[in-house]
Amino acid sequence: MSEFVAKADGSNWESEVLKSTGLVMVDFWAVWCGPCQMVAPIVDELAKEYQGKLKVMKLNTDDAPEVAGQYQIMSIPSIVFFRGGQVVEKIVGARPKQQFKQVIDGLLAQSATA
Repeated sequence: MSEFVAKADGSNWESEVLKSTGLVMVDFWAVWCGPCQMVAPIVDELAKEYQGKLKVMKLNTDDAPEVAGQYQIMSIPSIVFFRGGQVVEKIVGARPKQQFKQVIDGLLAQSATA
């Protein structure tokens, strides 16, 4: 995890994700998941690029299965975007960085006009 990515778990989920005012991107992952390892450096790059515009967190599904279950995370990696405590977008599986950027840019544009 980079300095721009925070760890999410059951203890800080509500304060860091649900009560956050801006856009929050949560990477649901696990150590044993190959595609999760492929996405990890992309998540770190996005966190750095969108610093100040987007909060980026990683949640290890093995450490916090109750949180993953709450959002019906059946496949990982799952990248879930939250705004105002609500899920606004979900990307399942490894994707190229550009695809993540399109989603993030679209969500940031929505919040600018909202």
